[in-house]
Amino acid sequence: MSIDWAHFTPLSALGGGVLIGIAAAWLILVDGRILGASGILGGLIPPQAGDWAWRVAALAGLLLAPTIARVLWATPAPTIGAGGATLIAGGMLVGFGTRLANGCTSGHGVCGVARLSPRSAAATVTFMAAGFATVFLVRHVL
Repeated sequence: MSIDWAHFTPLSALGGGVLIGIAAAWLILVDGRILGASGILGGLIPPQAGDWAWRVAALAGLLLAPTIARVLWATPAPTIGAGGATLIAGGMLVGFGTRLANGCTSGHGVCGVARLSPRSAAATVTFMAAGFATVFLVRHVL
């Protein structure tokens, strides 16, 4: 994926961040739940009575929001420069890391760090370091 820096607007990034913050705060303050995508998805299997509807609604919002935004603001479709095998391998590695860390970047990085959780801070530093190292290796070494 590439960023069109000539048309990048910090206000759209700020707006997205504010919306994520509001959603995370609302979910924890109103329902006492963490807005972590892997935990939301993982909680669907096996489905539990009374816990299914909010998880499906959250995942539907994750899928529908960019689709609606693309229609409303005519944003270009993202381009992905990786092949299918790379995407599958990357997805499997992210899934493994998510299980290993007991959460994902949204659960630890957004919600956990906001709650001043030391475990989440350590997980977020590890996610970021692994991401930096991966990009460096793929772009400059391999």
